[in-house]
Amino acid sequence: MRKTVLSLMSIAALALVGCTPHSSSQTNADAPTSAGTAAVTSVPGEVSGTISVRGTVQPSDKAQLVINLVDVSSTAVGSPPLASKTSPAGTFPQPFKLTFNPAEVKPGDLYVVQAILTDGERHYSMPIQAPVLAKGSKNDAVAIELIAEQTPGEKVLADFNAEQKQLGAMKVTHGTKLEKDASRGWQLFRQDREVKFIRELVDYGAKGFTSTDYAFKDGKPWAIVQETKSSSDAKPSAIDRAGWSDDGSLVLKQHQVGSDVQVLDAAAAEALKKQAMDILSVATHGKNK
Repeated sequence: MRKTVLSLMSIAALALVGCTPHSSSQTNADAPTSAGTAAVTSVPGEVSGTISVRGTVQPSDKAQLVINLVDVSSTAVGSPPLASKTSPAGTFPQPFKLTFNPAEVKPGDLYVVQAILTDGERHYSMPIQAPVLAKGSKNDAVAIELIAEQTPGEKVLADFNAEQKQLGAMKVTHGTKLEKDASRGWQLFRQDREVKFIRELVDYGAKGFTSTDYAFKDGKPWAIVQETKSSSDAKPSAIDRAGWSDDGSLVLKQHQVGSDVQVLDAAAAEALKKQAMDILSVATHGKNK
């Protein structure tokens, strides 16, 4: 009877030993699932940082700021932002925070924060991208710097100033015309037989004096700067600037008195354009070229 009891106890012990590997194997099988869960939960649910504006051209109180968290992978073209925020621009530097659903993040895709700042005709761009969510990228303390781009009007004026600097290399002809109420003189500049520039001086006697530079392209004015003075030697009492884009839109429109620069109205710009075509006709004897 004693031997029988011992045998049963031995069998039970062997059965327990036999179960041990099976239990350990089950634990190891669960391990990848736990690791996978940890990998998913390691993706942050927000990105944050600071946005600043470089340079002296700061946005006005009418500027709008849009911040997007975007998947810029080639396979995600056209997909909506993972997170987005639109608000008045306010003052800079300023903090930002975007929250999103971590489950929507695609492993291996490239995500960046894009800040879009618009102030009327002026746009601000990011010279350096701000990657997030990828290995080695910051998800907080993200530093974004914006720089002001030229407005269409500023670009026309810059091109006009560059054209002025090339006048010395152009062929120049001179002309004068005495009128009832004014004495008019001009210099006409050509390059490759095309009229590029006309500088006109008009003396109205007691009514004042104007010095006007007209820039032409394909026989049409594209930029004009006119200084109004009390006499030829006086400082300008006003400066008007007008310029047109390639599609004919008025983009440069400035009326400056002293240091105060206001918007030049469309009628005044059209009057300057008419003056340009008039002097072009006079200076080229009606050929306009």
